[in-house]
Amino acid sequence: MKTVFAHYRTQTKLQLAVVISLILVLIPLLLVLDVSLKQSVVVILITLCAAWFISGLLTQSVSSGIQALETGLLNFKDGEFSSLLAYDAPDELGRLCRIYNQTADHLRQEKQWIYQRELMLDKVLQSSPQALVLIDSNDYVVFSNHSAKRLFNSEHKLEGLQREELYNAANEQIKQAMEAGRDGLFHLQHEKDESETWHLSTGQFLLNNHQHRLYIFKQLTRELSRQEVAVWKKVIRIISHELNNSLGPMSSMLHSGKLLSQNVDEPRLGRVFSTLQERISHLNEFVQGYGKFAKLPLPKLELLDWQSMLSNVQQQYVFKLDGHVPKHRCFADHIQLEQLLINLLKNAHESGSKPQEIAVSIENKQSGTVISVIDAGPGMSEAVMASALIPFYSTKASGSGLGLALCREIAEAHHGQLSLHNRSGGKKGLVVKVFLPHVK
Repeated sequence: MKTVFAHYRTQTKLQLAVVISLILVLIPLLLVLDVSLKQSVVVILITLCAAWFISGLLTQSVSSGIQALETGLLNFKDGEFSSLLAYDAPDELGRLCRIYNQTADHLRQEKQWIYQRELMLDKVLQSSPQALVLIDSNDYVVFSNHSAKRLFNSEHKLEGLQREELYNAANEQIKQAMEAGRDGLFHLQHEKDESETWHLSTGQFLLNNHQHRLYIFKQLTRELSRQEVAVWKKVIRIISHELNNSLGPMSSMLHSGKLLSQNVDEPRLGRVFSTLQERISHLNEFVQGYGKFAKLPLPKLELLDWQSMLSNVQQQYVFKLDGHVPKHRCFADHIQLEQLLINLLKNAHESGSKPQEIAVSIENKQSGTVISVIDAGPGMSEAVMASALIPFYSTKASGSGLGLALCREIAEAHHGQLSLHNRSGGKKGLVVKVFLPHVK
């Protein structure tokens, strides 16, 4: 019997159960009443029709409730929680439909909250300065952010690429670091730019029952430079403090010595005192120069007047302007940027270049402004270029080693960077580039 009724709807099953029950009651009753066969058949048919019709009316609400629940559960299966059930009869099925609607409303709110969190997480990951790459167990990239696209020199999304395809446009050092499969530092050597220091972190975890490996690349060049400069500043402050502690008493004693020797007829004492005064003044200037580097204030950003600033600088050092005076808006500290240009032009003139061979160009890029100072001197060897931005390092006999270090400090205080390049195309000379990002 179970097999016979298996494919019928619930309403039909209930109607058949009522009809069969009536038949089982009517047949014995008709036999007892001794009704003719013809009359029995007529009575049975009329009763069956009436029973079928009445039971159909009575079970229709049950069928409607079950169909509503079936539709709702199919929506759940498809991840659709916005549809509610209209069935609201005061019976058990109605109560189930109301519970269903409450559940759907709760799940819809949870889904919206999860969606908003995913949007926020995606925004955070995409705007992160760290490059993120997630690779599944089949060596396909399933997630990457904008920083990863730049790191792997790709104009398109990395998702869908196999690991080997990912390496096609990437630096060889990146491939070696990823293939090593362990956390640590590695260096990226560009053709024209200085070396960059990166840190790679890796992690493996289960996602959708499949092993995935996450690669996180962090640029440490600027951070290392910042820490290096911070150490130098601390050293300079200590040295300046000790020198100032000594120079004050020395100046006082020198003045006292001059007064005491006024009545002494010894011409050599004048030369001694003059030499001491000259050396004390030189040390004072030396300490003040290092103090500027150690206590560089935060830049006060204002709209630059390029024409005014370039005219002021040109009064001190001659140069030619490649291109036109920039018309684009740029926000920076006028005094600090002017000092930066003066230092760079001073180095250019001391490189042995003729004044007419020294040039300044200012270009507006999509992400910021690039200022280039170009000379025609001998350029720099790789060894000198690697140390040129370190405080106290100088190739000049009388140099303090602070000029380029101060320029780099000013650039980084503006969240930019300074880089050194020998001129390309067989030309002699050095190009110092300063990048200043647009203020958002």
